Amino acid sequence: MSPSPAPSAPSDREDRARACYRAVRGGMVAGAPAAVLHIGAQGSVVVAGTGAEPAATLALAVGAQKTAQDFFRRNPPTPLELENAIATVEDEVVRALAVLPAGCTLWCGDTLVREVAVRAGVQPGPRMALSLEAMERVFERFAAVAEGRPAALEGLPGNPEFAATLLILREFMHHLRFASITVLADTAA
Repeated sequence: MSPSPAPSAPSDREDRARACYRAVRGGMVAGAPAAVLHIGAQGSVVVAGTGAEPAATLALAVGAQKTAQDFFRRNPPTPLELENAIATVEDEVVRALAVLPAGCTLWCGDTLVREVAVRAGVQPGPRMALSLEAMERVFERFAAVAEGRPAALEGLPGNPEFAATLLILREFMHHLRFASITVLADTAA
């Protein structure tokens, strides 16, 4: 089982997202639009822009522990619990449309998102490209677990925070139409 993410204050979440953004910008062409998603324990943050520092920051009221605690009464969650969580997470993540520059790439430096990428078959490394399709396949496997298939048969952890992270990532990528996310080595390490 993976360790649970530590609770994080709003400023800590923003600091982590900004640190990842700066790491991303260091390897990008000047002026290229980028967005960083940080899924914290109690909430998430999106930072985006085209310069050395993000032009926009948006706090989201969905996080790995919070979403698991608010919606998952069982482990694994039931299909109804998943549907209820999806409805709330979807409503929250679409708010990010207002801060995303057109044509931006999506980045993340979170440990649990790296674990999603590994479970999708992405080779571990300093930069891991996780496609929407590969992430959706992991979510489909998780949905099968919610329907009663043993998590071990799907090669997925039985961790509620992993499940919530996967759900938040899925809704973010799907509804904001990101074809992929690049996952960096944990920028807090």
